[in-house]
Amino acid sequence: MNIDFKKNNGELIVMIDGRLDTCTAPELESFLGKQYEGTDSLIFDCEKLIYISSAGLRVLLTAHKRMKGAMKLSGVNELVMEVLEMTGFADIWEIV
Repeated sequence: MNIDFKKNNGELIVMIDGRLDTCTAPELESFLGKQYEGTDSLIFDCEKLIYISSAGLRVLLTAHKRMKGAMKLSGVNELVMEVLEMTGFADIWEIV
């Protein structure tokens, strides 16, 4: 997994490329822990995210709670959307 980001006026956009699973979720969690300060809204660009596991969902849920709901997912593909729908997270998170 590769992580890239842009930060502008309190908005953090995190681009995830690859698999977000048990092996890579700690990397994203660590990255986010360093970026929250001064962040008012968080957008995960999932255009290149090819797979998400329960460990990845947990990291996103933690981010959602930390941001008090000011979080969106964008560019979600069919496979990832299927996981989000099956787990009920599609109803919780704003997906654009």
